[in-house]
Amino acid sequence: MKMLRFRSPSLRSLDQEILCTIRLLDDSEISCSIQRDTRGQFLLDHVCNHYNLLEKDYFGIRYVDPEKQRHWLEPNKPIVRQMKSAQQPYTMCFRVKFYPHEPMKIKEELTRYLLYLQLKRDIYHGRLLCPFAEAAYLGACIIQAELGDYDPEEHPSDYIRDFKLFPKQSLKLERKIMEIHKNELRGQCAALAELNMLQRAHSLETYGVDPHPCKDFTGSTAFLGFTATGFVVFQGNKRIHLLKWADVSKLKFEGKTFYVIGIQKEKKLVLTFHTSTPAACKHLWKCGVENQAFYKCAKSSQIKTVSSSNIFFKGSRFRYSGRVAKEVIEASSKIQREPPEVRRAQFGQSRSFNSLSHKNLIMNMEPLVPALPSTNEYEETAVDSGVAPVKDSVPLSPLKSLAGSADAEQQSTEAGNSASGNDLQPRVSMETSSLRPQTPKAEHELEEDDEASGALTISELTYSPCASMLPTPVDDSQGGVDLLFSSPVQSPARLLRELHADPDIQAQLEAERERDRAYERTRLAARSRMSGVLTSSLRLLSSNDRVNACVLSVARFVAVVMGVLLVTVPTLLLLLESDIDVSFLHEIRQTPEFEQFHYEYYCPLRRWILCKISMAMENLWSD
Repeated sequence: MKMLRFRSPSLRSLDQEILCTIRLLDDSEISCSIQRDTRGQFLLDHVCNHYNLLEKDYFGIRYVDPEKQRHWLEPNKPIVRQMKSAQQPYTMCFRVKFYPHEPMKIKEELTRYLLYLQLKRDIYHGRLLCPFAEAAYLGACIIQAELGDYDPEEHPSDYIRDFKLFPKQSLKLERKIMEIHKNELRGQCAALAELNMLQRAHSLETYGVDPHPCKDFTGSTAFLGFTATGFVVFQGNKRIHLLKWADVSKLKFEGKTFYVIGIQKEKKLVLTFHTSTPAACKHLWKCGVENQAFYKCAKSSQIKTVSSSNIFFKGSRFRYSGRVAKEVIEASSKIQREPPEVRRAQFGQSRSFNSLSHKNLIMNMEPLVPALPSTNEYEETAVDSGVAPVKDSVPLSPLKSLAGSADAEQQSTEAGNSASGNDLQPRVSMETSSLRPQTPKAEHELEEDDEASGALTISELTYSPCASMLPTPVDDSQGGVDLLFSSPVQSPARLLRELHADPDIQAQLEAERERDRAYERTRLAARSRMSGVLTSSLRLLSSNDRVNACVLSVARFVAVVMGVLLVTVPTLLLLLESDIDVSFLHEIRQTPEFEQFHYEYYCPLRRWILCKISMAMENLWSD
C-alpha cells in the first residue's frame, strides 16, 4: 500500500537567492539578491542606502506584471508573492510615487535632485502638460542645470538641437529656450536651476498626475489622476472634474467599474468610470486610496483599512502603510546632518534619451505654439514645424493615437521585460496656449472662475496619450485607446435602441410592465375599499351629535384613568417594594391603613401572581 506524501518546500528552496535589477531615475542600474521571503521594504531601503537618501517617503518601486499591468511594490508583502509569474531576474524601477505639494519644503538637495530627474522624465514623455512659455522656461532650467552658463566659444548657435527635452521640439521653442538660457538664468548653479524648475513645474495642472485611461458612462474616453490637491479628470482639452481630498468621501470598485463618491457644492456626487481590465481598476483604486491617505490624513495613526465594497465579506481590503505628507515634512525639518554629495549624471548619457532619440518615433504631438497670439509668430511657428497654421481651437473628439509609434515603442518595452517604470505611463500631448500674458492677480481670478464653473481648459489640443504607454498597452495600429476596452460602454440612448430592437427582450419587458400594472390595480382597489369603510364610519359618527358626545366622554374617561394609573402604580411600587428610608415614606408606611392594605391585599396578590408565573414556567420546561 502506497503512502501519500505532501510536498513541502525544503530549506534549500527557501534559501534560494533571486537576482533583482532596479533601474534608477538617471537610467543607471543597481542589482541585489533577495530570498523568497524578502519584503518590498528591503528593496526600497537598498536603493535609499545607495543614494544615502533620508527623505524616502516620496519614492516607491514600480514593476510590470506579465500582462503588462503596472503595480507599485508593497513594502509589507514578500516580493516573490507580488511578482507572481514574472520572469527572473526581476527588473523594477525606482520612481517618485508621491509628488511633494510644495517642493520648497524639501530639506535636502539630494531629494530635490531626484524629483528634478522625475520631472525631466515626465516632460520628455509628455505626462507634464506645458504651455509654450512654461515649456521654454523649464527647458532653459534643464539646460542651465546640465551645461551651466552660456559660453559663445563652447556653444554653437544651434546647441539646443542636440538635446531632446520634449517629445517634439519646434525651432521656435528652441530659440526661446536659448534666449532664456542666455539672459535670465546666467550665474545660477545646477542646484538653483533645478529648484527653479521644480518651483515652476509644481504650479502646472498635471504636476504629479499619472493618467489612468477610463471611459465614463457615455462611453467617452477620460483620464483620471490623483494629485496633492485631489482627484482630477481630464477629457478632451479640459479638466472636467477636480474634487479636493476633503470632499472625497469614498473610493471603491467592482470588477471594471470605479466609483468616486464625494460632495460638490453641498450635493452628493457619484462619478462612475470603466477601465479595460479588473486589474487596471484595482490598480487605480489602490493608487487613489494611497494618495488620499498620504495627502489628506494628518497622522499615520488616522489611516484606516479600506474595503472596495460595502459588504464586509466581499471585495478587496487595502491599507496604506507609511507616513503621511505632514509627518514627512516634520521629519525633514528635523534632519541634522551634513548634506550628502549629489552625483549628477552627465546629460544625454541615459539610455532612454539616446534610444528614444535615435528611433525617430512618431509621437502623437502637435507643434508647440507661442503663448503670444501674434499672427506673424503663429505662422512662423507653423512654417518651422512644417504644418499649416490652425487658428481655431481643436474641438473635443475621441482620442486617436497615431499608428507607427506603438510598434517601435512596444518592442523596446517588451525587450526590457516591460520594466521601464514611468516609461510605460501615458504619453500626453504638450498643451499650447493662445492667451495673452496676465498678471498673477488676473491668473488667480481666472483660475477661481474656472474652478467655480467646474471645467478648466488646459490646452487647445486633446489630451491624448500614446496607447503604447498606457497601463495596459495595446497596438496603435489596431485602434489604440478605443480598443483598449474589450467591451466598450454604450450610451444610454444606444442601449435603449438595442433593447427595443430585440423581440425577446421586448416581450420580457412587456410582461414585467403587465405584472406591475396588475399589482398596482390590486393595491389601488384594496386602498379604495379601506378608505370607503373609514369614510362611511366617519360619516355615520358625524351625522349623529348624540353619538359624538358619548364617544368624546368615553375617550376623556379612558385618558383620565390611564393618567391616574400611570401615577398611582409607580408610587405604590415605590412604597411597597423599595427600601428607601425617607421620612415622608416612613410616615406613610407606619399608618394603620397602609399596613392593613399591605398585609391583607398586596401580599396575597403578589403570592398569587408569583405562583401563576412559576406554574407557567414549569409547564414550559416540561413541554
